[in-house]
Amino acid sequence: RFQHTSTSHLCSCSKTVSNEKYQDPFQLGRKDLKNLYEDIKKELLVSTAELKEMCDYYFDGKGKAFRPMIVVLMARACNIHHNNSREVQASQRSVAIIAEMIHTASLVHDDVIDDANSRRGKMTVNQIWGERKAVLAGDFILSAASVALARIGNTTIISVLTQVIEDLVRGEFLQLGSKENENERFAHYLEKTFKKTASLIANSCKAVSILGCPDPKVHEIAYQYGRNVGIAFQLIDDVLDFTSCADRLGKPTAADLKLGLATGPVLFACRQFPEMNAMIMRRFSKPGDVERARKYVLQSDGVQQTTYLAQRYCHEATREISKLRPSPEREALIQLTEMVLLRDK
Repeated sequence: RFQHTSTSHLCSCSKTVSNEKYQDPFQLGRKDLKNLYEDIKKELLVSTAELKEMCDYYFDGKGKAFRPMIVVLMARACNIHHNNSREVQASQRSVAIIAEMIHTASLVHDDVIDDANSRRGKMTVNQIWGERKAVLAGDFILSAASVALARIGNTTIISVLTQVIEDLVRGEFLQLGSKENENERFAHYLEKTFKKTASLIANSCKAVSILGCPDPKVHEIAYQYGRNVGIAFQLIDDVLDFTSCADRLGKPTAADLKLGLATGPVLFACRQFPEMNAMIMRRFSKPGDVERARKYVLQSDGVQQTTYLAQRYCHEATREISKLRPSPEREALIQLTEMVLLRDK
């Protein structure tokens, strides 16, 4: 089902049916994301200096704000589709802020679980302040996001976005387990990928579409676009773990193997090198397993197959978003699928 030996069926994700002018997503989304991190810090009003320092550490404004940008572009695209309004509502922008806060809280907790040393090219919160305080900082960011969510005052939106928090926890549990059967293993990997990465993007996109347009078909389009882009984003992340140098990635390479995780490139490589099965089941715990597995992956077509799979998800995301009325924001969201595939860090 996931074996793709030809790319002939893949159309370029950047080709669109409309003649709307090409838009750089980051340029287009910048207006609505102005002061994003300052606004997040206002949500994190804390009395203790140390907790404030920990919260400010990741909200330094140096990230690309990839998730909030998708959210505000989706908000505009849905608003234009519904009644040609080009403004982002305050509640829709709040969803973008909440999405970034939930994402960052999950990173802080992930780094504790993984005992990670670096994130985005700098030391992790757990390395500087210790695991206990890092867990509490992640909890605090999550609680502040929940307060901001309640302030929107819409029970449907609360339900949609709290699903993300449930999925993050379930995804982490899925990552701690593994499957013996090869087909089950791939399904397990994709489910984990959806819950840990794509659910946040899918449900945030759905939330802003609900706030901007009453049509359930539009809500489904927004959700499916976010889901497909989110899964593709993580598949490329898993590819970069094998192909990018640590300096570009901002974290050590082969990190997933060292954590005992079999990602897409490993699962595809396993079909050419069945001896990897035993290594997967023992989570690369024997001396030399990580290096051997990495060598097998690079000798196989695992990286190529995972990239093809990411292209399929991006193609599906493009197909979904193309159902909306043409707009610069819609084209920017299409362009974004290409950027997800071409990124190198």
